[in-house]
Amino acid sequence: MEQSFTPIDIESRTKLEFASGDTVRVWSKIEDKGKYRLQAFEGLVLARKHGTGPTATFTVRKISNSVGVERIFPLFSPMIDKIEVTKRAKTRRSKLYYIRDKAAKEIRRKMKRILTGKSPIEEEIVTEEVTTTNEA
Repeated sequence: MEQSFTPIDIESRTKLEFASGDTVRVWSKIEDKGKYRLQAFEGLVLARKHGTGPTATFTVRKISNSVGVERIFPLFSPMIDKIEVTKRAKTRRSKLYYIRDKAAKEIRRKMKRILTGKSPIEEEIVTEEVTTTNEA
C-alpha cells in the first residue's frame, strides 16, 4: 500500500512544462471567513528555481493597477489548486529579472510625455519642422 504525505498529485506537478517567459495562471486557495475560495494570479514567469525537487519554486509577475506585483509560489504547495499555461514564449535567458527595470523605464517615458503635454505624434511633427527649416 502506497502512503501519500501530501494531498497534491506530485507526478502531475513534476510533469508540468513551463519555463521563464511563459504566461501562467495559478489558482491558489485563499482562506476567507473560514472557507476556502480559489483566486487566480496570472502573469509572466520570471524564474524557476531548484528544478523539480521538493523545494522547487517559480516567480510570477503581473501588472495590477499600473503597479508590478510579484509572487513566489512553491511548486508543490497544497495551497495551489492548479497551474495553467496560457501562453508559451521562447526566451534566451533562464531568469528574466531585467523585465522589472524595463517596465520602470517604460513608465518613466510615459510620465515624461504627460508632463511635457506632447503626444508622440506631435513630437515627430516638431522634429520634422526643425530639420526642414535647418536644411533651407
